[in-house]
Amino acid sequence: MSALLKHTGIALVLLVTLAAYSTISHAEIGVERSQTLTKNIIYNDQIVTKPTSVQYVNLNKYAGRWYEIARLPMYFQRKCASDVTATYNLNKDIAGKVTSIDVVNECRKQDGSMIMAQGLAKPANNTGSQLKVSFLPSWIRWLPFGKSNYWVLQLDSDYQNALVGTPDNKYLWLLSRKPTMAQSTFEKYKNTAKMQGYDLSKLQVTTHTSIPKTIVDDVDYSK
Repeated sequence: MSALLKHTGIALVLLVTLAAYSTISHAEIGVERSQTLTKNIIYNDQIVTKPTSVQYVNLNKYAGRWYEIARLPMYFQRKCASDVTATYNLNKDIAGKVTSIDVVNECRKQDGSMIMAQGLAKPANNTGSQLKVSFLPSWIRWLPFGKSNYWVLQLDSDYQNALVGTPDNKYLWLLSRKPTMAQSTFEKYKNTAKMQGYDLSKLQVTTHTSIPKTIVDDVDYSK
């Protein structure tokens, strides 16, 4: 009984801490969003807009493995030195509708070892372009906090390249089905990010140990 009470107490402390963090984070996001919308930022003679997800994403085509090409640094990836990938596996109901997505993020640490994080994503609307992702332990994922917004901001018709970000402009990921991306494609997706208000001054290009470089010349990429 004492052991049960001890573990229950620990769980309660964890939940209170997470709730407080979530409240503070959402408050900060609200301030940042309101400040962003009051500014008339001009980039390439165009007004920078707030993040906007694409109109529709076919999750059946989006599923599978993606290689991270670049990212805006975030705390939970601080140990990732190279070889960052994200794999999405769909969960469907009897009618074939996607109910949730198992998320597996992997990367290589500086010492060469691999680490993995498992999460669960659920569609936030009917377009498939906005998801809510949680990496909390499975037994507390039902809680109304601890979930992050995952918006698909740009996606090519072949589902080979994707730009994903959070609507507060804090985090951004450029993904590809291959561990390389052509320079022209890289610049195009970066331009989309800038036009949606993301500060790319700290953008990090991801290293993949299986290839000489991640961003390649267009001629080399087509071979």
